[in-house]
Amino acid sequence: MHRLFWVPALLLELAGCASYAPSPDYQALVASSDRSEADRTTDGRRKPAQFLAFMDVRPGMTVADLDAGAGYTTELLARAVGAGGKVYAQNTRASVDRLKGRFDERMRQPAMKNVVHVVRPLDDPLPPDARNLELVTFNFGYHDTTYQEVDRARMNRAVFDALKSGGHYVVADHSARAGAGIGVGKSLHRIEESLVRREVEAAGFRLAAEGDFLRNPADPRDAAVFKPNQPNDEFVLKFVKP
Repeated sequence: MHRLFWVPALLLELAGCASYAPSPDYQALVASSDRSEADRTTDGRRKPAQFLAFMDVRPGMTVADLDAGAGYTTELLARAVGAGGKVYAQNTRASVDRLKGRFDERMRQPAMKNVVHVVRPLDDPLPPDARNLELVTFNFGYHDTTYQEVDRARMNRAVFDALKSGGHYVVADHSARAGAGIGVGKSLHRIEESLVRREVEAAGFRLAAEGDFLRNPADPRDAAVFKPNQPNDEFVLKFVKP
């Protein structure tokens, strides 16, 4: 479930969606027999069919996945946009070194034929040809920028500039307690949701929808997110470029 915020810019964006291809069967996409067992295990906590539906990824789109890591989300996006679409998967050089070839191994899979791997800093994440994108995702990595050498204002503005009017910027992360701000980004790998919203909106975006499918109100949000005693409370925010 998610809540929509009906602002004039969003109404204009929806009016332009008629030119997009119909949404694919996300559940069937997730159930594809050639997906890895490791990804299927991750599915249990990431709810990919609901995530893809929330992002409204469609065949033929050109999209980007920031901080792609080993490519779990990248591959899902690649399957959803299909052969007529394109996915820019961004990683930093430090991430590539830490991954020890895991993304390169995934790139050998047939599902990744429409993916371009770009190694760039997060505050300059996309190459010059990545313009008029329809979607940019940044999943569970925004908190890491709070203790790394990343200019987040520049990063969000770069995403804004790369998107077409009506394009979406989807940010998901682990929730911190109210008032925590960026103070627990390194220790707990969490971030305060309201801070993310303020920073992204400062780049010119407007909040379009909130996803509730990864929420867990029972999470006290005071412990590190790795191997939790219960599911982490996680927010998913969809912003639109007017």
